Amino acid sequence: MKIRFIINPISGIGKQKGIEEVIKKHIHFPYEIVYTKKGGDATELSQKAISDKVDVVVVVGGDGTVNECVKALIDSNTAMGVIPCGSGNGFSYHIGMKKEVEQAVKQLNACDIKMIDSCSANGIPFVNVSGIGFDAHIANLFGNVSKRGFVSYFKLIAKELSYKAQKYTLNFDGKSKTITAYLIAFANSSQYGNDFQISPLAKMEDGLIDIVIIKDFPKWQMPAFLLRIAKGKVHLSKYVEIIQTKEMEIESTNSLVHLDGEPKELQSPIIIKVKPKTLKIFSPNGKE
Repeated sequence: MKIRFIINPISGIGKQKGIEEVIKKHIHFPYEIVYTKKGGDATELSQKAISDKVDVVVVVGGDGTVNECVKALIDSNTAMGVIPCGSGNGFSYHIGMKKEVEQAVKQLNACDIKMIDSCSANGIPFVNVSGIGFDAHIANLFGNVSKRGFVSYFKLIAKELSYKAQKYTLNFDGKSKTITAYLIAFANSSQYGNDFQISPLAKMEDGLIDIVIIKDFPKWQMPAFLLRIAKGKVHLSKYVEIIQTKEMEIESTNSLVHLDGEPKELQSPIIIKVKPKTLKIFSPNGKE
């Protein structure tokens, strides 16, 4: 099996420092290491891995680096593994990777290749959780924060609670509904990262995407709402509606979205689609 690590040396909060020695100590199969130097490099390095007939690309980074690799790896024969070294690591945690880097590296010795769904927004791929509204607003601001990590993220949320719910029209499965929402998440997996589960029942292998609608709610309830997300119970809130579908069209005057945490400006309507079983991943098999 040919394995190639793609290391983002500036991802997240520095968990990847010294990763080369950890890999050397614990990995039991032949491997190569390459590094990103700037945005977009992970996509190019993944394309090179495909042409070199590499079996598995292991991303050492966060959800942003994962997203870059996914853009190349969808519909290819090269699988993707992840070592969580970003700020949130939602995709990595969803597939069962451990939070501590050395433990996650050890897990690679007991992983199997399986197929999962990928998704797109106006043709742009994503694989974890994306969205429009408050979470996209926060993702846009978080990109300019000098100090990354969990604490900085939640300080930003607390600072931006004055954000106003907006109107959206949703077209899906022959139906149409207009709503006022604080945010709408497009969830292929269960969580943003740090075990914050926006769609606890989401599955990456069901051919469906969970459209999670967070309706307008009293801001004084935000601490309790965040606690529900942290406990994986947000879907039980009366302010939450989840629609499972294969395709969703969202009409809005709001053009700011985030795709796997990366902010983008997209023209309305925003068309969310699922591509069933189009991405190979290298995930834990529980036999370590």
